[in-house]
Amino acid sequence: MQRSLIAKIMDAVFLSIGIGVAGLIVMFFTALLGGLAFYTPLTAVITIGSITLVIIGMLTSIKRRLLFRVFTGFFALGAMSVAAYEGFQAYEASITMTSEQDVDLKEYKPFAEQTKAKRLESPSTLVLRDELPRLDGATALYPLYSAFVQAVYPEKNYDLYESEVMANTTPQAYENLINGTVDIIFAAGPSEEQREMAKNKGVELTLTPIGKEAFVFFVNAANPVTGLTTKQIQDIYTGSVTDWSEVGGQPGAIRAFQRPENSGSQTMLLKVMGNKQPMAAPKEDIASGMGGIISRTADYKNYKNAMGYSFLYFATEMVQNGNIRLLEVDGVKPDKQTIRDGTYPLTAEFYAVTAGSSNPNVDRFIEWIRSAQGQTLVEQTGYTPMIDSH
Repeated sequence: MQRSLIAKIMDAVFLSIGIGVAGLIVMFFTALLGGLAFYTPLTAVITIGSITLVIIGMLTSIKRRLLFRVFTGFFALGAMSVAAYEGFQAYEASITMTSEQDVDLKEYKPFAEQTKAKRLESPSTLVLRDELPRLDGATALYPLYSAFVQAVYPEKNYDLYESEVMANTTPQAYENLINGTVDIIFAAGPSEEQREMAKNKGVELTLTPIGKEAFVFFVNAANPVTGLTTKQIQDIYTGSVTDWSEVGGQPGAIRAFQRPENSGSQTMLLKVMGNKQPMAAPKEDIASGMGGIISRTADYKNYKNAMGYSFLYFATEMVQNGNIRLLEVDGVKPDKQTIRDGTYPLTAEFYAVTAGSSNPNVDRFIEWIRSAQGQTLVEQTGYTPMIDSH
């Protein structure tokens, strides 16, 4: 009888060791494949549970039928957990993302057959045929400077990434300008890092304001919060306010997403924060699919507790996502009227930025942009002009 018990104990030990080793191997591979958040812990639970059930089954007098039911229920719970997790992942993947990758800029190319770029009703007072200033800029401003090009430049195909008229996003545009690859970029003001980069290169950045725009914060349309104060925004992005119930919403952790460093919107957030440092943001890295270029950015997924930010034109005209709602800031709704009259507190100028180009047409082009015709295109595109274009 004693030998039989010892044999059972030895069998249970060896079987438990085998299950444990198998579990460790599976845990290693799930961690290697990015499953640390769910599959690795699940494997650990299943491994420990299986060892426990083996020991109970081999060293107690529990009925086999009952043990079988416990085994079945245990693994059924594991399968249900996997199904629930994968279902949630599929749901998240299906949610519309508000990011600059959602916009097909080819729709705004100058001179394209059905371009969305706006046109002047009368011929331009400036016409350039040669020595064309090389342009680059922010994604959200491409529709605008594409309209400028359509009015002033000769008609031809301007490749988005290899021509006189490119759209490489704000960080790359500033880098191209500072390195002398382009003559003018259209963007929000530079970040401190971009200013330092220019200084190190011995380059002086000249910012010519050509229009105004609202920096906006948004939430999912299902979120009952309709507005925040500037201080509440600062508190959220420093991490001192972490739940929507603290700002008049329903209980739920605030997922305050951010944009990549040196992007125009992230630079604007830092201005909103003043001397307060934003917290490290929860991020999901995604590949943009732009060939060999590695582009990783923070998602702005429109689920219930998310909060993000952008510029008014981009958020309302280029993306037109009905699942988000713009927030009032300090009790003022962001729209063209509140931008124009200055009552919206997060109104910012955007610029034609130069860095000492020798191209003789740069100054002429910028002067035209600030003229009545150029400002008309600013307004027609959807931005607020610096001057009354009428």
